[in-house]
Amino acid sequence: MITGKQRSELKKLAQDLKPTVMIGKDDITPAIISAIDDYLSAHELVKVQIQEGSLEEPKDAANAIAKELGAEFVQAIGRRFVLYRRAADPDKRKIFI
Repeated sequence: MITGKQRSELKKLAQDLKPTVMIGKDDITPAIISAIDDYLSAHELVKVQIQEGSLEEPKDAANAIAKELGAEFVQAIGRRFVLYRRAADPDKRKIFI
């Protein structure tokens, strides 16, 4: 569980990120989960955008994905949300909060 101060730091880092995973009309699929998992493993922080054709609500989708992947929900703004998962290997950690 991350603290409010850590969440604030992650929000600052996420501000400059471009959405790297898009959720489309098929909503959350195993391929989307896999893509987010891979990106979190490599970068620890991911911004996801929900396209107009999707019926998913950003906070609901973010919380469901975070629970499945063992990640932390950072924020949701509009149709975008940010997730964080600390790298298991200390040598691969890029974010120190």
